[in-house]
Amino acid sequence: MDILLSVLAVAAQQEASTITISDEGLRFLAAGLAMGLGALGPALAIGNLVNRAMEAIGRNPEASALIQQNMILGLAFAEAIGIYALVTAVMIGFVF
Repeated sequence: MDILLSVLAVAAQQEASTITISDEGLRFLAAGLAMGLGALGPALAIGNLVNRAMEAIGRNPEASALIQQNMILGLAFAEAIGIYALVTAVMIGFVF
């Protein structure tokens, strides 16, 4: 019974306290979300692109040079989107 009363007393004290979130904390949370969500799209795109290129090379090995060239170009574009997300996250975290 004493344990129950002590738990209720602690719960009553915690309800009286307030939790504050600083602007700096929200800024870093937003930067983390921007980077996390911004990296998700390029990661999926790169995985899908390489998968399809390997399937195409497996079906037509003579065209591997052309497929590889186009795959690398697509990888560069997908990676650029990830870099944009990184720049946005750094700007949110440290500039704004």
